[in-house]
Order: sequence, then C-alpha cells, then structure tokens
Amino acid sequence: LYREFEAAFAWDETPDQLSAIDDVLQDMMSERPMDRLVCGDVGYGKTEVAIRAAFKSVMDGRQVAVLVPTTILAQQHFESFRERFRDYPVTVEMLSRFRSAKEQKSILEDLAKGKVDVVIGTHRLLQKDVQFRELGLLVVDEEQRFGVVHKERLKKFRATVDIMTLTATPIPRTLYMSMMGVRDLSIIDTPPVDRLAIKTFVARFNEELIREAVMRELRRGGQVFFVHNRVQSIGVMAEHLARIVPEAKIAVAHGQMKEGELEKVMLGFMHAETNILLCTTIIESGLDIPSANTLIVNRADAFGLAQLYQLRGRVGRSKVRTFAYFLIPAEGAIAPDSRERLKILQDISELGAGFRIATHDLEIRGAGDILGAKQSGQIAAVGFELFTELLEETIQRLKGETLNERVEPEIKLRIPAFIPEDYVKNANQRLVLYKKLTQVISEEEVADIQAELVDRYGKPPLAVEYLLETMKLRLLFKKLLVREAEFDGKRLTFSFHEKTPVSPDLIIALIKSQPKKYQFTPDFKLIAESGDTSFDGVLLESRNLLKKLGGI
Repeated sequence: LYREFEAAFAWDETPDQLSAIDDVLQDMMSERPMDRLVCGDVGYGKTEVAIRAAFKSVMDGRQVAVLVPTTILAQQHFESFRERFRDYPVTVEMLSRFRSAKEQKSILEDLAKGKVDVVIGTHRLLQKDVQFRELGLLVVDEEQRFGVVHKERLKKFRATVDIMTLTATPIPRTLYMSMMGVRDLSIIDTPPVDRLAIKTFVARFNEELIREAVMRELRRGGQVFFVHNRVQSIGVMAEHLARIVPEAKIAVAHGQMKEGELEKVMLGFMHAETNILLCTTIIESGLDIPSANTLIVNRADAFGLAQLYQLRGRVGRSKVRTFAYFLIPAEGAIAPDSRERLKILQDISELGAGFRIATHDLEIRGAGDILGAKQSGQIAAVGFELFTELLEETIQRLKGETLNERVEPEIKLRIPAFIPEDYVKNANQRLVLYKKLTQVISEEEVADIQAELVDRYGKPPLAVEYLLETMKLRLLFKKLLVREAEFDGKRLTFSFHEKTPVSPDLIIALIKSQPKKYQFTPDFKLIAESGDTSFDGVLLESRNLLKKLGGI
C-alpha cells in the first residue's frame, strides 16, 4: 500500500528528497525514537517527506500531529494532506482559530477516541486538553517560529514519539545540535526542475522603484507581497501604495484581524482576486502562492536573517523569474548587524541557500543556551568551547565510546598576555582572534595565527608575544592534564588531574634531583621555586619543566 501511495505523488522526487524520505523511514523502523531535522529550501519538497512519514505512522496504527506556527499555514497543510490522503482511509483534521469552539470540541473528542488519524494545528495542539489515543509521529514545521517555551513543552514527547522537524533556516541552536550529533540531520539541497533563483535587491525606500516593481509583476499577470510589519500604520501604508500604484487592487492582512475576515482576505489573494497583499509577517511561514512572484519588504533592517530568508521564500515557487526588494529607510544609517544580514541575503541568493544562511546566523548570533531556555547568544562568549567539549563528551558516553579525559587549564601566571586595542582596533576582530587562539590544537596553528597577525597588523607588541607563548603552553597543560598553573611571584604551582599521563617515576626523579626546588603534594600539586621571576623566565621555566615531565 505504501508503494502505491508513493507512486501517486504527482512530481518526480529529487535525489535529496528521496534520501531524506529514506532517512526518516529508517528512523521510524528503529527502536530509538526519531529526532530528525529536515533542512530544505523553501519549495524543495519537505512537506512530501512529512506526508510519507505520516502515511507510514497511520498504517502502523498510530496518530500524527503536525505543529505549525500560523493559522494560514495550518489551513494550507490541511488542504495538502487531505488532498494527498483523499483515496486512502486516513482522517485529517485541523485545530486552529479558523475552527469554531464547537468544531474544536468535536475534533478533540475524536482525537482522544482515535477516530482522527492526522491532526494539523498551531500551538493549540500543545494545550493540556489535547489528548491522543496513541500518538506516533510529531511533525514540527518552521521550527524557528516557535518560542523556547513551546519547544520545552515538546520535550515531553521525545522519549516515546518520533519527532521530525522541517525548516528552511534552522535557528542556530537547532543547527548546532544537529552538527554536534545530538539530532540527526537530512539536507534537501536539490532544487525542483526549472526552478530559478530569486533576484534580490537592497535599496532605500523609493516610490519610483516600488511602482516599477509592482507594475512589472502586474503586466505579466502576477501578484505582489508587500510586507509592512507595523499594524498601527498599515492603513496609512495602504493609502500610500494606492497613490503610488492606483492600477492595483490592494488587500490588507495582519494577525489582529478577526478569523473570518483574515481567512476571506487570504483566500481572495490565493484566488487572484487582488493584486497586492499588504501584510505583516503573517505570511512568513510556508504560504504557497505560485502566481506571487514579487516581494517587497519595508524596513528590512528591522528583521532577523532567518526571518528575511523565510519572507523571501514566499516567492520563487514557480518557473518564472522572481524578485525580492528589501527596503531600508530613505535617510540615515542602519545598524552594522542589519547591514551584515542584508549583505549576506543579497550575496547568497542562489537556490538551496537555507542551510548556508543558518550557518551565517550561527556565526552572527551564536548558538544560544543549547540545553536551556535562552535562544540567542554571542558565539565568542566565554565558556562556549568548554561547553562544546562537554557536549561532545556526553554524546561519546551515550554512544558507549571510550572517553578521553580533558581539562580546561586555568592560567594564573601574572603575565600581561593580551591583544592591545592600539594593535587591533576593531573589538570584533580581537574577539575572533581570541576565539581562534583558544581553539588551536597544535603549535603550528599558533605559528599560523602569528604569521596572520604580522601580515595584517605588523610586528606584534610584547603583550601579544606573551599571549602566543601562553597559548603554546596551554597546549602542554591540556596534554598533561594540568588543571591550573599559578605563579605567586616566587613559586610556580601546577595542579594535575588525577589521571594525568605524567609518570610518577619522572616526578620522583625530579624531586630527588633538586629536593629544595621541587615538592609534590598529595592533592597532585607540583610546586617549583622559580629561579627567574621575569615574565620570560616564568614562561621558559614552565615550558621546560612540563616538556621534561611529558618526555618531550
């Protein structure tokens, strides 16, 4: 029956789409519950992957929940799933504000009795009164649109239910978890046949440009999305657009409209009764209108990178050339981060760029608090690399792999080791250099960074020389599992991890050779009287002593 359902798909699957479907089906057959992220560009066929998984779950006698961020997307998925399951004994229902209280109550009763096979809904699905007879699969679409609180509620399903997440631009935390191996990842990177890339422009707000863009679309019988994300002034913008393009029929849509009114406007636009949909980001998620092939976003500098990318994905879903205009204020400067986001979007306009966009977002914003509720973060923040190591360690332990002991050495040598502002003036560049230095795994990499510094900024000052030497020393500390290195002005103290690879015989021989200089305490501390208390002397003595103990 599954093969028959598969053959009924109206399009030719792309190789990546087939691979993703295979990954999902394999996951569903394993004993461990699935937790897979399917990352595919807008219009690349992620929904069909979900539909195939849903069909398998229903055929196995288990229910399916599809969680979406907006009522409009819920309606669209409801129609897609119902159409696809039309010839099969599968009952599809929808829970959203487009349903009356009486209808919702009836659907909830049927869901609890097992009479509903697939339910599609907004965060309404996460409320306590929603009970399943036997939930087997949870599909989360456009995950980046859900808040952390909603995602924390989803965690209760993870132990027993297969979870598949669909997204074009995974939020950095999700992408990071996939890259780390915490979640499985499938990427659909092959565009459908005849799909063209979206031509993207960033420009100042300009009435002539807006009129030209709209009229070009109307002349070829298409439609336009105009995004203005302020409900308070959307009426004024509608009047303004009517003056700029009097030939166009304009419809207004935003989330504060009554359900029936919003549904009427959206259906009217879907049926090409209006030319321009002036709206808020309510259209951001998954809306599929092939005749809409021009997008204009007002105040694009106020949006996040993933949000802009999702908005751009509302066009370009057919074979014709499509255009996206990101407008910034007519006057004045915009924030550096906003400029960077818009530049990335303009530069990365080829097909299948969603995964790369998310990777850039990971670099700009950071991965956030991976195991907690914070979703934003600065990737250069203190503790990020240490957290990465801890997470890798936990994954190794869960996989039953042999763990290598690791330490994050604390260095207190009283040496001025830093990058002065007058050497590297840009604070962000200094952060990047510090981050590079903390990630080095060999002295050759330290030498490469030194060469880069000389090339870009000239001869390094003494503080930078000391920083480079300290980073080389740090490599030795990590290798020999030195937890802490401290200089108090007279003595050097090295605190070792109890599993240090340093041979006890070498330590005993060292103390015997100079009993007045060296001593070893029961809590794994080696104390050395320093002969040379200068900065160079402390570095040299630390290096020589550890090389001797490491047999290097």
